[in-house]
Amino acid sequence: MIGKIKNSNFKSLLVINTFALVITSCFFNNFIFIGVYLLFFFISLFTTKNGLKITKKLKLLQNIRTEGPSNHFNKIDTPTMGGIFMMIPFLIFLLILTINLGSLKLFLLFLCIVGFFITGFLDDYLSIKNKESTGLKTKEKFALQSIISIIFILLAYEKGLIDPLIAVTDSFGLNMNFFILPISFLLIVGISNSVNLTDGLDGLAAGCSGIVFYGLGTEILMKGQQELFVFSVLCYSMSGICLGFLKYNSYPAKIFMGDTGSLSIGAILGSIALLTNSVFTLSIFSGIFIIESLSVIIQVCFFKITKKLFHKGKRIFLMAPLHHHFELMGVKEKKIVENFWIINILLVILGIVLKINL
Repeated sequence: MIGKIKNSNFKSLLVINTFALVITSCFFNNFIFIGVYLLFFFISLFTTKNGLKITKKLKLLQNIRTEGPSNHFNKIDTPTMGGIFMMIPFLIFLLILTINLGSLKLFLLFLCIVGFFITGFLDDYLSIKNKESTGLKTKEKFALQSIISIIFILLAYEKGLIDPLIAVTDSFGLNMNFFILPISFLLIVGISNSVNLTDGLDGLAAGCSGIVFYGLGTEILMKGQQELFVFSVLCYSMSGICLGFLKYNSYPAKIFMGDTGSLSIGAILGSIALLTNSVFTLSIFSGIFIIESLSVIIQVCFFKITKKLFHKGKRIFLMAPLHHHFELMGVKEKKIVENFWIINILLVILGIVLKINL
């Protein structure tokens, strides 16, 4: 079934993800999961379709960085900030759950996501206003992300909502003690920026996110803890939202999610993983995001080191993040995205198999 992705982009990924959720719902004998997933898939289709009209009317169009691949300049007038139409339905759903359940975990999660949503919105808005590929300066964006993450982590840690014992298996964990605080910071800010870096090709970040949210929701269910049930529901709702958005974001993209979407998605993944002690498994599921981010770090570090040693900077990749390297090698954009999806599916399978067998 995985091989069929090569023939039918969005539809095949939708079939695979939906089929997996049907199996999951049957296995746990609870069809709320597939119901929530399908509900938010159709909500996302509706909001994105109508949001596309709004972004066109307001001329919220993408600006392309000049140093990027030349074939990306034909995307310069593509509507952006689609993350607004992904995140608003999710935030409303999360707020309703928070009020009804009176959960401190959900309340802190809501505050964290809203903070990253506003940061991404500001970045996208300033980018469009200034007609540049970036809005907020790197230091400004990092400062906002850091403040939001630190407030969330300290409040959650103080209330005992973050477990310093990172679970690897049901019977084994790594006790990080006080070091869980910097690890938590790196997780939220790191995954948020990693999803942001991955969002460079049509459908890449949205497709991978839909896959990872399915994996994370399933891993949380496998813990068998009733109090974590709601986080699986949230993950499946986001999986549906990502795939609904993918309908209009897959190659050739009619709309981009922008930082409003990518920063928020990363924050949701990181914060839910912390609150459910799913950090280890998320690190496997998010392999694509992590590799994309590492490729940038490696490229920058290698360039600076070689420049200092040889007075001329050298590069390992033709361009970073990694997906641009393959583009410049001549691999078609659609092919890169599809292969990254396949790898992400395999990573989710690996993570779940390890969870079952370790």
